[in-house]
Amino acid sequence: MSTEPPVVLLLSGSLRAASSNESALRTAEAVAASAGVRTVRYAGLADLPHFNPDDDHDPLPDPVVELRTAIAEAAAVLICAPEYAGTLPGSFKNLLDWTVGGTEICDKPVAWVNVAAPGRGGGAEATLRTVLSYTGAAIVEPACVRIALGESAGEELRRVLALLAEAA
Repeated sequence: MSTEPPVVLLLSGSLRAASSNESALRTAEAVAASAGVRTVRYAGLADLPHFNPDDDHDPLPDPVVELRTAIAEAAAVLICAPEYAGTLPGSFKNLLDWTVGGTEICDKPVAWVNVAAPGRGGGAEATLRTVLSYTGAAIVEPACVRIALGESAGEELRRVLALLAEAA
């Protein structure tokens, strides 16, 4: 039995370095050890090619191999993605499209954290639920939360990470 803490892959749906989604994931990284997990952040969102089913076969493009390997090596996945025009940003939906043809995310515990302003973000959550259900991901419902960035964010993210670790 391994004594290593489970790895939670952090996926940001934003390409903006200073986004609130990136801030939430930096907070998750900061509290990970106290939640009993180790985090790894995926940083290849901007490098993924546009999804084309004709290209979803071996040999896969290198950025897709890196994405699928990161998912396969993680015990669980935590997503923090913004809402754009009532749904997910196209770049993040593209990332999710690349997961459909693989089996790496199937049965893997997955949750998302929404940091949108009150009354916003529901479209992104609905799209995440639809696509992740289609891929066979194991959505950890109690870990899918809305948080406000601030003093209490760390505690809430610690709880989310611990729930993912339990599900892994």
